[in-house]
Amino acid sequence: MIRSPGTAGFVSRPAPVASSRLTNAIAATLAIGALSLCLAVTLTVLSIRVSMAMPFPA
Repeated sequence: MIRSPGTAGFVSRPAPVASSRLTNAIAATLAIGALSLCLAVTLTVLSIRVSMAMPFPA
């Protein structure tokens, strides 16, 4: 059995899967999501520290 040329594995040129605008939009969305997650964690930690510093009512 003889192989035909050009069919051995991943030899062809890679095709673009997304436009640069879509890639930039996804990167911006991920950056905003990471920033909001950091903000939420920071506010949670500060809130816990403030509540621990409050005296208990007698």
